[in-house]
Amino acid sequence: MGQLSERSAGTAWERLRRLPVWLPPALLTLAVTVTGLGSAQLWRDELATWSAATRSPTDLARLAGTIDAATGPYYLLMHGWTTVVGDATIALRLPAVLAMTVAAGLLAVLGARLVDRRAGLFAGLLFAVLPGTSRYGQEARPYALATMLAVLATLLLVTALRRPSWARWAGYATAVAALGLIHLIALTLLAAHALVVLIAWWRGPAAAGIAAPASAAPAAAAAGSVAPRLDVERDRRVWRWLVAVLPAALLVTPLLVKARTQQSRQLNWVHLVRPDDLSALPGGAAQSSVVGGLLVGVAALGAARLGRRAVLPVSAVLLPVLLLFAAGAVVPLWVPRYLVFVVPFACLLAGAALAAVTAPGALVVVVLAGLLGLPDQAALRRTHEWPRSAPVDYAGAARVIADGQRPGDAVVYSPRHSWLFLDLGIEYHLADPPRDVLVTEDEARRGDLWAAECPQPAQCLAGTTRVWLVVSGRHADPLATVPDAKGDALRADFTVAQVWQRPGLTVALLTTRSDR
Repeated sequence: MGQLSERSAGTAWERLRRLPVWLPPALLTLAVTVTGLGSAQLWRDELATWSAATRSPTDLARLAGTIDAATGPYYLLMHGWTTVVGDATIALRLPAVLAMTVAAGLLAVLGARLVDRRAGLFAGLLFAVLPGTSRYGQEARPYALATMLAVLATLLLVTALRRPSWARWAGYATAVAALGLIHLIALTLLAAHALVVLIAWWRGPAAAGIAAPASAAPAAAAAGSVAPRLDVERDRRVWRWLVAVLPAALLVTPLLVKARTQQSRQLNWVHLVRPDDLSALPGGAAQSSVVGGLLVGVAALGAARLGRRAVLPVSAVLLPVLLLFAAGAVVPLWVPRYLVFVVPFACLLAGAALAAVTAPGALVVVVLAGLLGLPDQAALRRTHEWPRSAPVDYAGAARVIADGQRPGDAVVYSPRHSWLFLDLGIEYHLADPPRDVLVTEDEARRGDLWAAECPQPAQCLAGTTRVWLVVSGRHADPLATVPDAKGDALRADFTVAQVWQRPGLTVALLTTRSDR
């Protein structure tokens, strides 16, 4: 019986080996990320994407000039996408699904190039089952695209360093420029690329861990007669790499300068980094503390096994993390999801460790990671909010309004200028929302993520007899929670007719006192 099991496992592995190395990880990632793709509602960041993507290019340029230059290229890309595909929840998230799928396939190829086929395959499979891959592969934000481009750029770098040509360096330059435009912080990956290029120039490709397999090296490479030519080629690698990153620098520098001026508005919720933030990073990036810990442990084993071949993946993980941590100690920048693009390189190291054991044993580790992450996989498909126990039910609040709405009704939000985006959440789920009575200038015209409200609310509310009040949190008396002049105007002329509480939100129907 044992021999039969071993023979079956061996046959399955042989079948797996006959497939392209990228195919199983890509298919598994696609299957995992499309599962429950539309289950969780769009959360606050995705609502910002929807708001921006459905604006005109002129309005997008205005938005980039006031608050969100760093994400502007992604919004422009999503504008084109939604114009063709639409703005349904699944449509908005599909680019992230495709990006994570491609990232898994590219990771398997990169692992095969740097280590061997088994390492690439197991790295891709492990990446596919991480909760973080699902989380950011099911989100209408740029992190999945950044992850894909980070792996692509690294793969193209290895290719260009092994077989230099201007065409290969041009491909690398394009990938790096796209990476910077999609996610500025992901350009910290260039520190790892620079280190590898410098080591390859100083000590040769073998010392940098990017040498081609010995069987592929020409026999003449060991001859002393080719040494001068090899030295010249090493110099060319450095200069071609510098030329390749120049377009990215030219494209990204103006974006970086503009984004720096918007930091106080865009990242006003982020605090300076603390030492314990570093220890929490694996759980944050993997979206599961236990799976993140497992990944780090297995990756450390892989780094030890690879030796100098670990230079590229280790530096691709550590250098971006350390650079952002150092910057986060001076300015508020540290957000774990900004570093999701390093996760594939940790998986590559883990794949190298798994390649050292039998195929069934390696698959057991992959399955174990998947099973340990199941609670987080289920939770993130309920809500993308954090903590998972605090969802915001925009759709439920919108249904309340839709069921009771009458012609001439108005709606008021409190707070308006909040990262919860109450107005966007309700408007997304209502085909014909009530008149936003206090708005004097909408988000698109302002070039902002928030609309401007009437400075004298009582005058703007004049003549309105029914108001739908949407406030954040659960409140028995939502009218009492509205502050300042807006609250005074509502309390002076309106009374609460009915209250509905939904997760994270309270909806109240207000009617004029004369109607009571």
